[in-house]
Amino acid sequence: MQQEWLAKRFEDERRQLFGVAYRLLGSAAEAEDAVQEAWVRLSRSDADEIDNIGAWLTTVVARVSLNMLRSRKTRGEVSLDAGPLEAGLPDPSVTLDDGTRQDPAERAILADSVSIALLVVLDQLSPDERLAFVLHDLFAVPFDEIATMLDRSPDSTRQLASRARRRVRGRTPETDVTAQREVVDAFFAAARGGDLDRLIGALHPEVVLRSDLGSGITTYRGAAKVAGNAVMYAHADRVTHPALVNGTAGAVVTIHGKLYSVMAFTVVDGRITEIEAYAAPAQIAKVAEDLGLESAHG
Repeated sequence: MQQEWLAKRFEDERRQLFGVAYRLLGSAAEAEDAVQEAWVRLSRSDADEIDNIGAWLTTVVARVSLNMLRSRKTRGEVSLDAGPLEAGLPDPSVTLDDGTRQDPAERAILADSVSIALLVVLDQLSPDERLAFVLHDLFAVPFDEIATMLDRSPDSTRQLASRARRRVRGRTPETDVTAQREVVDAFFAAARGGDLDRLIGALHPEVVLRSDLGSGITTYRGAAKVAGNAVMYAHADRVTHPALVNGTAGAVVTIHGKLYSVMAFTVVDGRITEIEAYAAPAQIAKVAEDLGLESAHG
């Protein structure tokens, strides 16, 4: 009976736990692994000794995720600004305009509050900074509890979160999806028409495009460079379909009905400031499977 009760309590917390892990790791698969590990530990624990199961599970997921983040650093993975041999982009959550969600199990319900732009910034933080910011600023976990996880003082943990906050802030992205869509649609229309002037007009002068083909991220900077890249890839056989990517206006691109790429956009003051272009075979295969499409990457 206790196991049944524990399983129900765990299911009640699953969505929250995945939210913590996904924001910490940026990978849906790794987030699921962290959540599953929390269940394994809970199922082996004496529930009578746990005062608050939700808080206990959050701590376990956070610790497991922190170990994963630190392991990445140990393996030598570097930040997104370091060059072409980089870690991949955070996993996208895609919703087509017909309402089809990437994950039937409702994993993608997080999309409306976890933009790709935020995950990209979080990827550039140290593991300790990321944990402090995510748990405190996004999930209201007290600093003294986070400090215990990090084996730091509460004051030191506050400083970590403050440094992270400075990296995350200073951006005021457009939150109206309709307004985002107008800018994104104008971008694609100009690209299809080969209109460089209109393309550049839709882009912030310091726009950044990150393209992930599966072997690392290639970064393009500046409106002229990004516009030229967009025209080069705007072939007639590539059909663009409106989509939400982590809750913001984006697109999926198909070739002969097969999913070729996913594109996420950040819009600020009516101009595109960031673009993330996904074409990594593994990520495209997962999105294609969940959307009921074939992958163009084999």
